[in-house]
Amino acid sequence: MGKIKEEKQDPDETIPTEGEELTYEEKLKFVSVIANPMATKKQTSRIYKLIKKASKQKTYLRTGLKEVQGKIRKGESGIVIFAGDVTPIEIMCHMPGVCEEKEMPYIYTPSRNDIGTAMGVKRGSLTVMIRENPEYQELYDKVLEDIKSTTVPV
Repeated sequence: MGKIKEEKQDPDETIPTEGEELTYEEKLKFVSVIANPMATKKQTSRIYKLIKKASKQKTYLRTGLKEVQGKIRKGESGIVIFAGDVTPIEIMCHMPGVCEEKEMPYIYTPSRNDIGTAMGVKRGSLTVMIRENPEYQELYDKVLEDIKSTTVPV
């Protein structure tokens, strides 16, 4: 038979294996065009920390598109976090408009899998709504301040 030729891989183009984690910049490559305002790397880590704390409190963390949308329409308030790497984007592209209509702060993060990991679940989540709670009030206020300081392009 013949010799098997090995392809030389470009050292700049590395494909992460299962054990490796993508960096913030690499995750931004998979983000949708409409994902604005996007959280910075520092804001993203704060948001994930808030999600982790909120997941320990019952009924203070709403997860999933259907549940969050229903609670917003019923009048619940809080911070809404969207995943930026959703495909097809049509399933949730109306949600920022709903949040603006109800005057609720929202922001995008690069990865839905990271949102799920922050909640302590193996599966990712498209949308999360975090309600106020005295247990994590200081972090909640800091994230809210970050979101309000991030400008939304018109």
